[in-house]
Amino acid sequence: MRVSREKAQANREQIIETAARLLREHGFDGIGVADIMKAAGLTHGGFYRNFASKDDLAVKASEHAMADTIALLKNGLAQQQPQDPLRAVIESYVSSAHRDDPGSGCILPALAADAARRDDPALRAVFITAIQYYLDQIAKLSSASPGAAGSRHPAAILSEMVGAVILSRVIANDPLAESLVAAVVADIAGPSPGRASDEE
Repeated sequence: MRVSREKAQANREQIIETAARLLREHGFDGIGVADIMKAAGLTHGGFYRNFASKDDLAVKASEHAMADTIALLKNGLAQQQPQDPLRAVIESYVSSAHRDDPGSGCILPALAADAARRDDPALRAVFITAIQYYLDQIAKLSSASPGAAGSRHPAAILSEMVGAVILSRVIANDPLAESLVAAVVADIAGPSPGRASDEE
């Protein structure tokens, strides 16, 4: 039985969405095509009607994951309307919630090390685009930030943010993870306004 064009497109999007989550959770080599297709509720045979290879899917899934992250950041800022949007981004990114949910988080702490080991220019291009996006946004937000981050280079801020998430995932639920997250947020954005007022 032939699948309609609309259903075929929906299946393709389902595969990409599922792969975007599972690859962030398990890494590019930590899960196979069969498991991705099973999680998407589709047969293994349908994979090659949609993608040339697993590497092709990895690129599409990484693009999808990054688009999701950008949308979450934009929506979060729009809803919060914070006085210090850079602090809001940092507190959302360097957080226990992001640490504990890699499947819905940013591709940089989840997959950048994997991408660096793969000889795939298309995949690396996705990560370069993601890095450049963050650098541009951090530069824009830093210029309007009343906190300490305004004087720091965006590359240093991004590297500290990504590194903090990676290290906190290694530490997991140990109290050290919470102190690491808090220390990095304070280092980048300065003490929280509430804490500053409490100390006075």
